Amino acid sequence: MQKETTVNLSELNQRERRDHELPYRADESVVEEMKRTRRLLRAFNTADPCDFEKQAEIASQLIPHADGAVGLTQPFYCDYGTHIHVGKNFIANYNCTILDVGRVDIGDNVMFAPNVSIYTAGHPIHYEMRNTGYEYGIPVKIGNNVWIGGNSVVTPGVTIGDNVVIGAGSVVTKDIPANVIAAGNPCRVIRQITEEDRKYFYKKREFDIQVEG
Repeated sequence: MQKETTVNLSELNQRERRDHELPYRADESVVEEMKRTRRLLRAFNTADPCDFEKQAEIASQLIPHADGAVGLTQPFYCDYGTHIHVGKNFIANYNCTILDVGRVDIGDNVMFAPNVSIYTAGHPIHYEMRNTGYEYGIPVKIGNNVWIGGNSVVTPGVTIGDNVVIGAGSVVTKDIPANVIAAGNPCRVIRQITEEDRKYFYKKREFDIQVEG
């Protein structure tokens, strides 16, 4: 659903059109925003991989809307960073890409395995309209306690509920409800997560120690 607005659309500049989920073109003002981010990305991705303090400092500039430290593993890529809002204990493993043309909301205790991509950006389907240079950004929302498996893609407009596990290699094109395992291309619900799952750390291998959840 298109974002409701009471503003005069004819008065919006390209950045404002982008942020109102409207078709926009990447004009000079948009590109300047992206340049700032790319400089920070270069600094982050080329920092000493063992200098965690330096990485954390740059990550806090890349993603300023965060509830605490942001756990990014090199390399990391995004369009703006300022459109990403994350909760506590966010961890993104190697080669995460977040195209945050639209807003991306990520809850508490969210984990991304390697090569996870979050796409809010898109282009018109019809080739003539696509060739005009107009694009769009539609928000993505990820709840609390979500684990997204490696090589997964989340597409524009998707909401993933709390406590969800997304299997590796999934392409998430539709909303996923809370408390389920979902996987596949297109991603679909496999089963509910239950109290029985508390006993196991991998498939049917049970914890041999007392662990408080």
